[in-house]
Amino acid sequence: MMINKRLIGTVKESKKYIAGNVICQWISLAANITMMAGIAFLLQSLYDGSMESQHAIFIAVITAATVIIRFFCTTSASRMSYLSSKAVKKRLRKMIYQKLLRLGNAYKEQVNTSEVVQVAVEGVEQLETYFGSYLPQFFYAMLAPLTLFVVLSTIDLPCAIVLLVCVPLIPVTIVMVQRWAKKLLAKYWGQYTALGDTFLEDLQGLTTAKIYQADEYKHQEMNQESEHFRKITMKVLTMQLNSITIMDLIAYGGAAIGVILATTRFRSGNVDLAGCLMIILLAADFFLPMRMLGSFFHIAMNGMAASDKIFRLLDLPETDRKTGIVPKDHTIQISDLRFCYGSDKEILRGIQMTIPKGSFTAIVGESGCGKSTIASILMGRNKGYSGSLTVGGTPLSELSEESLMENFTYVSHQSYLFKGTVREALLMACPDADDDALWRVLEKVSLADLLRNEIGLDTQLNESASDLSGGQRQRLALARALLHDSPVYIFDEATSNIDVESENDIMAQIHALAKHKTVILISHRLANVVDADNIYVMDSGHVAEYGDHQRLLAIGGLYAQLWYAQQELENYAKAGDTR
Repeated sequence: MMINKRLIGTVKESKKYIAGNVICQWISLAANITMMAGIAFLLQSLYDGSMESQHAIFIAVITAATVIIRFFCTTSASRMSYLSSKAVKKRLRKMIYQKLLRLGNAYKEQVNTSEVVQVAVEGVEQLETYFGSYLPQFFYAMLAPLTLFVVLSTIDLPCAIVLLVCVPLIPVTIVMVQRWAKKLLAKYWGQYTALGDTFLEDLQGLTTAKIYQADEYKHQEMNQESEHFRKITMKVLTMQLNSITIMDLIAYGGAAIGVILATTRFRSGNVDLAGCLMIILLAADFFLPMRMLGSFFHIAMNGMAASDKIFRLLDLPETDRKTGIVPKDHTIQISDLRFCYGSDKEILRGIQMTIPKGSFTAIVGESGCGKSTIASILMGRNKGYSGSLTVGGTPLSELSEESLMENFTYVSHQSYLFKGTVREALLMACPDADDDALWRVLEKVSLADLLRNEIGLDTQLNESASDLSGGQRQRLALARALLHDSPVYIFDEATSNIDVESENDIMAQIHALAKHKTVILISHRLANVVDADNIYVMDSGHVAEYGDHQRLLAIGGLYAQLWYAQQELENYAKAGDTR
């Protein structure tokens, strides 16, 4: 019943902790039986008038010892539960992380980021409780009634049989509820994932939604998803409440039957007072372990639903590990490159490009023309393309991801900076760099003076470096990129949404870098690409024209139209600033 062999086999180290938990609970039960027997004997002695002082002392010692034993057993069981949960979290999150590493940059083509986050966080938390609470209780709930039956059968076999027969009514109820609950919880997790997808998508596109005044529509869409999730959550809670109520009726009803039967047997002389008291005191213990198992029922069901999603992620197909190395002559040749998001949304339509080694190449065009998609393909994030894309004559699809990351550095307008010190942020690009090298790149991006006024390289950064301005974050991301010192650099709108001073400083470093590196600059602002050796102008997924700045202006095509429109807009803005 809700025992997943693959899941348990995946986290084998948890078995010893589950076994230890069950043993501790069983010892506690044995101690409780001993204490109840002592109390029953004491009351029998008082009833018979055969009570002696040494009997009372003996019972008091047994009771005290039992309390101590049960305390240590309870503490140890909790410890075992914690260790089991810890092993599960460590093991499964490590497996998910390693799976994502094997899937590589293109993992988003097979699974949504929001689902990965939910599985790695909430899903693993559900299984933590499944291993730490449900599984130990499952095995203990099987063992406890059998132990009590053996003990009580020596006192009165009919009572013991009746109590034992009533116990399975609880798991029967659980099985009946499980058939309905399994489908319900599958819908719950599906809606939970859908809500996470919508939330993450809306959060990432918040700025765009505000610009195009679509925030009200997205707000309504989010409300609809939230309402669906609320309804399915209420159904799950209703199911849990109803199942708990039914199990309570069976558990306490069964205990009541045991009490009634014990007193009846006592009145008929089939059992003495001590035996009757033993049955009454232990009747509830027949049902409580199974009743406790029932209370973990929803946890187990959530755990099963979560494990399905985890294994779905872990079972995603992996492409063969590539062993190709980026050649020293890393000239990039693109021929008839096509790419679709989905089945019918073609983004790139037969792209032709040549990016020679050591050249400064710019890719420009209006939003949505496919500029960033080319960068994503070059970095191995999108793999489902057709056509030819080679680096130094070697197909991109044959290059190992490690070699690609070593030779290509990608800087976007949303480069991520982790929480930690400035030193730690920079050392991600070059772990062996000394402090002098770190300060040199900080000088290049004009951050050195700012950090010296703080605590230098040990200055703490919040998550995403939220304590820095947009321009400062981008400067630090550029410093990290410069420290990587790769042959090829791709700047994808790296100067978007930052102040003019930061933009000028960053562009100065990009132009300096282009003198001895291969630089691919993707930009919507044409003033930044004037000095490029070659400019590819994209329009609706294809290359409309290419050449240097002067040639493209002379052609008088799309580039010239964009150039003069931007110049007019910038001159208007400058004129407004002087008034």
